[in-house]
Amino acid sequence: MPSATRRQGREWAVQMLFQADLNPGVDVDEMIKDFWEQQWTCQMDANHQQAPTRKQAKKRVPDRVAPHDIREFAEFRVRGVLEHQDEIDQLLQKFADNWSLYRIATVERNVLRLCCFELLYCPAVPPAVVLNEAVDLAKYFSNTEAGRFVNGILDKINKTYVAKAQAEATKTPASDGAAEEGLNG
Repeated sequence: MPSATRRQGREWAVQMLFQADLNPGVDVDEMIKDFWEQQWTCQMDANHQQAPTRKQAKKRVPDRVAPHDIREFAEFRVRGVLEHQDEIDQLLQKFADNWSLYRIATVERNVLRLCCFELLYCPAVPPAVVLNEAVDLAKYFSNTEAGRFVNGILDKINKTYVAKAQAEATKTPASDGAAEEGLNG
């Protein structure tokens, strides 16, 4: 099994979201299962293999494609985006100046959805990492201009929502009058 990284997990997540976007109402569990099978077929074709090796055959198809933790990483993001898609889409629409969400190319729309989800629901991932990954994904799947476009929208969301929330979380609560009286008296 080839080594996989979180970057690869994000790439797979964008691909799954792309599939879901073009197939509304698809069963998510079935789509994810089919996705991993497609990835295995692509790997077999790329390696000019007709059948899995004995060692590979003992593993489930998804386990042949990527390590469990990277698959979980990708699938968590896909399920999260789809679960919160209405909220994410409303937020993206708000910050996509003069762009209808469905005028945005499918690749860029799904990179935006994925990374908006990470900004809002994955606090362990630093916003700078999310923005960098978004730009790289957009450039990888589309072009340089797509990277700039995606960065512009996500940067506004980050500055408006995420940075404010982080700043408020680090503020010390203001002491009220009663607390001050208790200290002084």
